[in-house]
Amino acid sequence: MKIEQIYTGCLAEAAYYIESNGEAAIIDPLRETKPYVDKADRNGATIKYILETHFHADFVSGHLDLANKTGATIVFGPTAAPAYDVHVAEDGEILKLGNVSIKVLHTPGHTMESTTYLLLDEKGKEHCLFTGDTLFIGDVGRPDLVQKVKAEITPEILAGHLYDSLRNKIMPLPDQVIVYPGHGAGSACGKNMSKETRDTLGHQKVTNYALREDMTKEEFIKAVTDGLVEPPQYFPFNVLLNLKGGMESIDEIIRKGKNPLSAKEFEAIWESTDALVLDTRKKEEFAAEHIPGSIFIGVDDSFAPWVGTLITDLKQPILFVADEGREEEVIVRLARVGYDHTIGFLKGGVDAWKKAGYATALIKEISPEDFATLYEMDNKHTHLLDARRKSEFDSEHLVGAENFPLDFINQNMAHLDRDKKYFIHCAGGYRSLIMCSILKSRGFDHLVNIKGGYKVLSQTGLPKTKYTVPKTML
Repeated sequence: MKIEQIYTGCLAEAAYYIESNGEAAIIDPLRETKPYVDKADRNGATIKYILETHFHADFVSGHLDLANKTGATIVFGPTAAPAYDVHVAEDGEILKLGNVSIKVLHTPGHTMESTTYLLLDEKGKEHCLFTGDTLFIGDVGRPDLVQKVKAEITPEILAGHLYDSLRNKIMPLPDQVIVYPGHGAGSACGKNMSKETRDTLGHQKVTNYALREDMTKEEFIKAVTDGLVEPPQYFPFNVLLNLKGGMESIDEIIRKGKNPLSAKEFEAIWESTDALVLDTRKKEEFAAEHIPGSIFIGVDDSFAPWVGTLITDLKQPILFVADEGREEEVIVRLARVGYDHTIGFLKGGVDAWKKAGYATALIKEISPEDFATLYEMDNKHTHLLDARRKSEFDSEHLVGAENFPLDFINQNMAHLDRDKKYFIHCAGGYRSLIMCSILKSRGFDHLVNIKGGYKVLSQTGLPKTKYTVPKTML
């Protein structure tokens, strides 16, 4: 028996490869299928099952593409009704995989079709549990996503189902069972999950607030619904894609997107279409020099979630700038969250753009130390925007700062004054530069990015609020 967790840091997502006696199962695959196919081929195994824990909101699954390439059976849990052929398993159904078995446990709560998969070893002993978004390490799945698709299913209703699922299906399992969740810290599918990506169920019963043995259903509902904020705008769109299917093969998306364009071709397509120009390079490179009007979302950080949060149309045509050799990576990572309409990249990058005679732009930046000096001299006319999430801001912030979360920039942009000069910071400098690029592309000219973010600003001696432990990371 072989179990491998395939963790993708950008999405804080865990897929799984299980193999026994020449047969393999993939749990919650990402959009790109090659890693799973290659792994099975190397091991001389046949992919028999593609097991989905639920209809994902934070990424587009590769289950259909993978099934077409391998002949594997797609499995969902009870109540799932996708618009394509799958095996809808019954609660308690046993799936044979080589010399091991997988027991289907219907665990509604995160979504109504949410299902966990219990792996029984060669001797029939409970070995591990693949919990999807039902149970995380230190947390449970948020119960407020389904209402974006079905308004009648409230967070409170789902939270009640989740309470029952945990106590009736999961907590009675032996303490030594290993918990393999669908996400770790950084995912928006839970409020405050751990950086750890596996644990024993016994340890979770002791340390996870949601598994407290004497917790009432009313206490549980209040605890899991407290601190929730509006989910990223792309979540319901990804749910529908995963539910309805019909997505193009990742191979075709790569073929169309991996289209090298000269600077003149790039500019001509940009002028003649409603394409967005996305710059995916390092933040220092973008700040120093970029194509005017382009948006920065660096591929080296939480790229896909921020694309999904900030680019409101999944059918948006995208031209992009990338470091040489990383073009396919950008296309794939866009496709993971449903952005399939990349139409080309700038061959030769910004250097080629300049050589063709086109102008470049920069983002003004200031060191935290120089900003501190400026702020102490005139804090009334030095407008400080904190781009972090509300939970981060409420935990601790600089006195006089205004919280303007990057997550909701599209909804709240009208609250800003184009005539004011804004100094913008986040935790470390990534989100603030994204905000600067978006605002600049929308006609805000008086912007300064504070390098290093709050991590460095908090050490300058500027007055701060008293620190409080955040209740949520959303």
